[in-house]
Amino acid sequence: MLQQLAWKVGGQQGEGIESTGEIFSMAMNRLGYYLYGYRHFSSRIKGGHTNNKITVRPTEVRTIADDLDILIAFDQETIDLNYKELTSSGIILADAKFSPEQPEDSLAPVIAIPFTEIASELGTSLMKNMVAIGASAALLKLDVAVFEDVVKEIFSKKGEEVVAKNMLAIEQGYAKLEEMAPEKSGAYVLQPADGKRRLYMIGNDAIALGALAAGVRFMAAYPITPASEIMEYLIKKLPLFGGTVIQTEDEIAAATMAIGSNYGGVRAFTASAGPGLSLMMEAIGLSGMTEQPLVVVDTQRGGPSTGLPTKQEQSDLMQMIYGTHGDIPKVVIAPSTGKEAFYDTIQAFNIAEELQCPVILLSDLQLSLGKQTVEPFDYDSIQVTRGKLLSGDAVPENEDKSYFKRYEVTEDGVSPRVLPGMKNAIHHVTGVEHDETGKPSEAAGNRKHQMDKRMRKLQTIQFQEPVYKNTPYEQPDVLLVGFNSTRGVLEELQESLNGQGITTNHAHIRLVHPFPVEEMQALVDSAKQVLVVENNATGQLASIVKMNVGGHQKIKNVLRYDGTPFLPRQLENQVKEML
Repeated sequence: MLQQLAWKVGGQQGEGIESTGEIFSMAMNRLGYYLYGYRHFSSRIKGGHTNNKITVRPTEVRTIADDLDILIAFDQETIDLNYKELTSSGIILADAKFSPEQPEDSLAPVIAIPFTEIASELGTSLMKNMVAIGASAALLKLDVAVFEDVVKEIFSKKGEEVVAKNMLAIEQGYAKLEEMAPEKSGAYVLQPADGKRRLYMIGNDAIALGALAAGVRFMAAYPITPASEIMEYLIKKLPLFGGTVIQTEDEIAAATMAIGSNYGGVRAFTASAGPGLSLMMEAIGLSGMTEQPLVVVDTQRGGPSTGLPTKQEQSDLMQMIYGTHGDIPKVVIAPSTGKEAFYDTIQAFNIAEELQCPVILLSDLQLSLGKQTVEPFDYDSIQVTRGKLLSGDAVPENEDKSYFKRYEVTEDGVSPRVLPGMKNAIHHVTGVEHDETGKPSEAAGNRKHQMDKRMRKLQTIQFQEPVYKNTPYEQPDVLLVGFNSTRGVLEELQESLNGQGITTNHAHIRLVHPFPVEEMQALVDSAKQVLVVENNATGQLASIVKMNVGGHQKIKNVLRYDGTPFLPRQLENQVKEML
């Protein structure tokens, strides 16, 4: 029995590759397996190679597998691009329609199964993916009944006949594999799972659900890969809670509408990717100057300009910390798992209101679009805090009838906050420098007082676990450092290096700004070497670490910026060469 199965389906974009992987993984999830899925897709609506790779284990799976056991191919390009991932015992199930050819240097057998022909005989060639799922089920010796609930869930709106035909396609795919390659039937049986129900979701859905749990009732956004799923999820869900989503004309409008909604007392946010965040920078400065809460989600992708819209990268880090003109307090949070994406989103909204400043939730394409098993969330543990937001009758009338000190200089830098229309709370709101009541002022003394007040906010930030640490050694040979989606591959690398006698600690930075100096200083100082692993060309995270804690001589960059996530064995080979 296999401890891990890596399964991939590939073909041309627009012919059901994503849904094929979705149906297969949903069924495996309902059997209680842990999964990690990652889609490779092109920057176009239809056409171009795409594939969906699913890693399945009866125990926790943290990243994409290096190897591949089963490849489902709907065209020759899929075979040519992916066969090198196959293990020595791997197999290719290909649609007989395109007369598949086995590459000369491939040891994996190609079994040409008439996926399209079987589907067409059942009524439509569109069901060829269901035939392929049935053939996969035969390799794993799965009862086809495990797919029935999934098929009903997806196709029930189209009627019982459609459900029945899709199940028949699965059954015939199963039978055809057993007929054509009986020796392969059951050759890839996985160790049994525990049968427990768990969530299986992309990071964007975890962020969107976190926003709902945090009390968000308004989202303004402009569609952009790889952030659009956040908006698409909330378009369906927010109206059920009395909220709404507006698709704006651009990212500038999205950010300013979110600021306006927060000013009115409604929790609101926006989400985008690097190009959209560039457009939002002036608005983020407005949030900082007017001290209005604002949460912005940035799902990083390959840049610059349009760059690689559908590929992995982590190159927005410097922009998120330093992009805004002028000095404002800003918080940058970087979750690294689906679980953290949910809970950190809630923290982001609380911090935005507690500190009355912009908070950027930094994700990346692998985290946002990669699909992973997540344990059920603990909704009873969620707390919504709104900081110094005053209630309607909490503002006393000033004896001198002066305006309310909305920007009062306080010890912690956070001023009392009121909503429009509250009695005795009249004040100015302006993007220019101002005094305590919001009245414009360019006086040098006032400027210093207001600037110091705003910047003091970051000294009081409360964030749970700013650095995820797995540090079993006091003076390790190596400290691995990363952020966002590299956590899983670093966890596997740490486990492997420790098993080879290379003592290794792991620190994953979750609060990027303000930087967790004390925690990282001790970890960097104690290590003989520090390897910062990140998906960009310039070592942005490594530079941030050096700026805050030093260690220049021992810190080395481990970089990948070809649009592809790090894989465990590839990363291990790279690291061992450096060591």
